[in-house]
This record gives sequence, structure tokens and C-alpha cells, in this order.
Amino acid sequence: MVRSERRYSRGYRALWLWLVVAALLALRYFSVEPPSPDPELVDQGMVPVRRVIDGDTLLLASGGRLRLQGLDAPETVKENHPVERWGPEASKFTKEFMANAGWRVRLTFGLERKDQYDRLLAFVWNGDRLLNEELVRAGLARAKLSYRYSGRMKRRLADAQDDARRAGRGIWSDATTPDH
Repeated sequence: MVRSERRYSRGYRALWLWLVVAALLALRYFSVEPPSPDPELVDQGMVPVRRVIDGDTLLLASGGRLRLQGLDAPETVKENHPVERWGPEASKFTKEFMANAGWRVRLTFGLERKDQYDRLLAFVWNGDRLLNEELVRAGLARAKLSYRYSGRMKRRLADAQDDARRAGRGIWSDATTPDH
């Protein structure tokens, strides 16, 4: 009787082993893959840009829209809104920046990654050149310092705006330009 109990035990253990292996294989085969990341949830780093929408908005190759953090450029494509003075110049400036970057730029983010329109908010770099800062320094955008991003970046944009205002560049060339 002992011999048959041992055979039964070995058979029982082998059956359990096969069930565990089968369960693990089934789990691996039928497990749900994690969803692929949203194309707009881009990591910091190099990203390709498909086109410039206007001075402060880009369309990424992933299909996501990106809004330059910390500034507001005059409108050129806003629905039911006329083209604003200096808007075409801001768009042209951004297109030239992108062309010089080979339509591939590095992104860094502040504390807020998306705006109320579900666009990415980022700082856009070509090497050590910061598009956000250069647009403001050229007088083609106003610094927006009330948003959540680093104090260091706020100082850079504020300094760029002060420089543009003192030099009377772009939107600051007209003494009647309102200070938003």
C-alpha cells in the first residue's frame, strides 16, 4: 500500500506542477498589456515637430499639440478672432527657430504639464537656445508669470520682457501697447 500512495503522491505533485505552469503561461498569454502611452504625454527630451501652428503653439509629430510655457504670443489662427498685430511675425520667428533646430527640439516641463485646452505646456530648446525666452526677448510674446513653473524660468522670461520693452521691440514698439 505504501508503494501506491507514493505513486499517487508523485502523480498528484506532478499534476499540481503542470497546473501551476499552465496557469502562469495562461496568465502571461492573456494578461492585458499596459496601455500604450498617450502621444501627448511626452517625456522630457528630444521630440520631432510636425509644424508650427502659430507663434506659441506647435504640432508634434506624435499628433499632440504643445503650447509654449510662460508666454502668450499674438494670435494668428484663433477661431472667430482676427489676426493680431505681430502675430504673423511671431509665427515666422517660431518657424525659423524650428527650421534651425531641424524640426527636432528638446522639451522641459514646469509644474503644470497641460493647459485647460489639453495641450502640453513646455519649454522648447535647440541646444542652449530657449524658444520661449527668445520670442519674449524679440518682443513677439508677453511673459506670463502667473502660471506654475520655476522661479528661475520666470526670472528669465521677465528679464527678456524687460529687455524687449526697454529696446522697444515688437509689441513694445508702439507706446500704446497695453501691458497685459
